[in-house]
Amino acid sequence: MARFPVNAKSSILSAATSLLLLTTAVEPAAAVTCPTNGEYDFIVVGGGTAGLAVASRLSSGLPDKCILVLEAGVDAENEPKINIPGLKGSTLSTTYDWNLTTVPQPNANNRVWAQARGRVLGGSSALNLMTWDRASTYEYDTWEKKLGLTGWNWNTFIRAMLKVETFFPSSNYGSTGVGSTGPIQSLVNRFIPAQQETWIPTMNNLGIASNLESLGGNPLGVMYQPSNIRNSDYRRSYSAYNPGYPSVAIDNLEIKTSVRVAKINLVKYHGKLASTGVTLTDGTVFNASAEVIVSAGAFQSPQLLEVSGIGGKSVLTAAGIPVLYDLPGVGENLQDHIRIQSSYQLLDNYTSFDILRHNATYAAEQMALYNQNEVSLYDYTGSGYSFMTWKQALGNDTTLRSLAVTASTKNLTNSPFEPIRKKILLDYLTNKAVPQVEVIFSDGYTGVKGYPAVGNPLRGIGTFSLIASIQHPFSVGSVHATSANISVNPSINPNYFAQEYDLQATIFTAKYLRKIANTYPMKQIWSAEYEPGTTVVPEGDDAAWKNYVLNNALTIFHPAGTCAMNSEALHGVVNKNLKVHGTHNLRVVDASVIPVLMGAHIQTAVYGIAEIAAEKIIEEWGC
Repeated sequence: MARFPVNAKSSILSAATSLLLLTTAVEPAAAVTCPTNGEYDFIVVGGGTAGLAVASRLSSGLPDKCILVLEAGVDAENEPKINIPGLKGSTLSTTYDWNLTTVPQPNANNRVWAQARGRVLGGSSALNLMTWDRASTYEYDTWEKKLGLTGWNWNTFIRAMLKVETFFPSSNYGSTGVGSTGPIQSLVNRFIPAQQETWIPTMNNLGIASNLESLGGNPLGVMYQPSNIRNSDYRRSYSAYNPGYPSVAIDNLEIKTSVRVAKINLVKYHGKLASTGVTLTDGTVFNASAEVIVSAGAFQSPQLLEVSGIGGKSVLTAAGIPVLYDLPGVGENLQDHIRIQSSYQLLDNYTSFDILRHNATYAAEQMALYNQNEVSLYDYTGSGYSFMTWKQALGNDTTLRSLAVTASTKNLTNSPFEPIRKKILLDYLTNKAVPQVEVIFSDGYTGVKGYPAVGNPLRGIGTFSLIASIQHPFSVGSVHATSANISVNPSINPNYFAQEYDLQATIFTAKYLRKIANTYPMKQIWSAEYEPGTTVVPEGDDAAWKNYVLNNALTIFHPAGTCAMNSEALHGVVNKNLKVHGTHNLRVVDASVIPVLMGAHIQTAVYGIAEIAAEKIIEEWGC
């Protein structure tokens, strides 16, 4: 493949007749050692979930090319808060988090919602709660069948996702839908608290069938699901470490941390833009003779495109950014999962994860067990899940179906894709194979009210939480740069609850959590509803339920869709090969390319997208 001569803006690819001209291979390419003079073949912006995955696969698949990864965060290989499963969540709102927030959400009492994103090598795979699952076969197939994205279907996705993982067998899981050779290790947690043993039989009693092979394309049912944990020492296994994607790379991969890209360097060539490299915030320039790959995530990938001159003309003009290519879909189509939660005070004969909050002696004993690789409370990630259709969860889904039809007629954006997206959501709603709501059993307290503080007579109680997530909300929002300076955070507006369907679905779900807790055998393990509590939300008080949801709903941190894979006519940002429309050699590879949010946590899909992207790039540039 011909390269871009980065030192000659006026004669890009002067040695080639076309960007797509392939050279003839006569023998396998020899591995190279990367230079230190700022000249590379591929530059990947973002060393997160997707970025390290695609870069590492390119390293091994293109041994004669030099690949550079630029990560704004630090390398935190030995950070206990990242590595120890039981410390999950403790990195949020720290130096490892971008600490982004939304604009006030008018349909959620003008609350500003936190938007956690990983600012560390490994990105959000270093911060997330290690859920390892997949959506339904039907949802992956929709990309190809309904959107015309040839090659993006369940068969392609599952093949790619299986390359990601090495699953360690468990009596709590079957054999379908799990991989055996990948750099990310997964397993069903060895620590299941006694109170969680009520989870599956309780859901069974509510008519939800057990599903011990939920990663194989049918996620419906109640189950124990894997977490991405290394089997040998119970450390988080994520894109950076344990063992992580760099373990499959060779010496032609270079990773730089604590460096931020200010813009992508772009020049005109044959009617399109060509990326020649990137400029850092300190003015340093790194050149890329082949491609620049943006893997900065659903908020910052569109921001980087915009500050570089690619985006909607009105957005760029308002931010004082020269327009290099008018691409109105950049930063639009923001979708996210909404969550609501409740918590319950356990009977005294149960030991809860909460004990680590208030009993330092017990916590130290458990940490000692963890450090000796013995079973410990610090192993815990939560493995009790259920995915359901509305009919399965509620019995009668007539009201939500009616609200969904109403939502399909209410446009929140002028994008030509929006009617198509809502039609897909309506299709999902009537499909018996597509989940609409997720419920998680999580030992210990999770919520907005907060665990009882020192001095509170309830301090020291044990609790468990039920966390629910709406899988296919109709609301859609945007994220945009407001300045040419990349250091100015983008304006994030997910438009939470802009559609009445989303609000009512969350209210129904909050009520359902109480129903679960009051079903045998779970109802036998607790004494009082801690949050919301029956005094705050009396049974049958719909106004109180609505108020609770408006003040306590949160995101489950699955933003997607802001550089959507779609045709340019439908306001897509990248094509089916993940190349940005209007460019020769600029790609986006991360959650932002997901066109329609799926009914699952998005981690395995993002890894899968990176694997597919690497295959496409290797095919194009390999000799």
